[in-house]
Amino acid sequence: MPGNSFGHLFKITTFGESHGKAIGVVIDGCPAGLEITEEEIQKELDRRRPGTSHLTTTRQEKDEVEILSGMFEDKTTGTPIALLVHNKDHISKPYEKIKDLYRPGHADFTYDAKYGFRDWRGGGRASARETIARVAAGAFAKKLLKHAGVEIFGYVTQIGTIKITKVDTATIESNPLRCPDSSVLDAMIKEIETARKDLDSIGGIVEIIAKNVPAGLGEPVFNKLSADLAQGIMSIPAVKGFEIGGGFACASKRASENNDAWVKKEEHIGTQTNHAGGMLGGISNGEDIVLRFALKPASSIAQKQQTVNKNGDPAEIEVHGRHDPCVAPRAVPIGEAMVALVLADHYLLNKTSRL
Repeated sequence: MPGNSFGHLFKITTFGESHGKAIGVVIDGCPAGLEITEEEIQKELDRRRPGTSHLTTTRQEKDEVEILSGMFEDKTTGTPIALLVHNKDHISKPYEKIKDLYRPGHADFTYDAKYGFRDWRGGGRASARETIARVAAGAFAKKLLKHAGVEIFGYVTQIGTIKITKVDTATIESNPLRCPDSSVLDAMIKEIETARKDLDSIGGIVEIIAKNVPAGLGEPVFNKLSADLAQGIMSIPAVKGFEIGGGFACASKRASENNDAWVKKEEHIGTQTNHAGGMLGGISNGEDIVLRFALKPASSIAQKQQTVNKNGDPAEIEVHGRHDPCVAPRAVPIGEAMVALVLADHYLLNKTSRL
């Protein structure tokens, strides 16, 4: 089945291309009576918007959301919610020269292999501009989860070789990298600026935390909460790695080090540590959900690279245009949105699990 929809009860379908007329999303299954304003949706979109600092693409898009249906007097009506964001600053001309060449690291070849035809303007449907739709829908999911007391936030933990050593949540939104450690901020900025100066790009790692998630969310076996989170995060463009809690570090530990001991915490049962990242058996255990994902360096660089054309003939390519030298900072609100969409879906699903 076409992979443009996501979710079970709280379901989204996104549409649109990077250089098309608009990007949009239809949300189905959002309960009626959820109060949310256009300003709240716009606030989330502004966090992922391009052109907000010299460390992002210079494409200038206001990404102003238009609510087409499913809302009345700032409340959801229970019917499908349609949201639209027009593309206004797309410049396709730089791509005309390379439309028959396969850009290294891009989905050009694989889209041709699948469909036999592709939109060569920008990244087409494979562009991260599609994530506007996810962030817009995520605003509704976040608001729904707020009723359950769930809080979701994220930050950058690594840019290139520079890693954070502490987390001060108060500083996350006060700098262009969404870095929670002021002691390494300048080094991270230098890492990105150096890559850009070299006509290159750099990768990074983002961590997302969901607090106050009720225990019991997640479906057995194939629709585990952890599995749906993995699918949601791995569907974000440029994501190449995913881990929950202790993640890959668990492989070098013994069970006696990795197991989280159960304890009584005030009025509920909890764990002393959180190596499990808030889930056991694919079901939330009431602790913070903690996950991280690694993003590759943005593939569009102006350096000369080797490639081939549609006929397989060798060629050289330089990708010019307006691209992020590091996608990690703008991936934070996208990651938050995907986590919110999964949790909102499982929150609703859980209400059907018992009498």
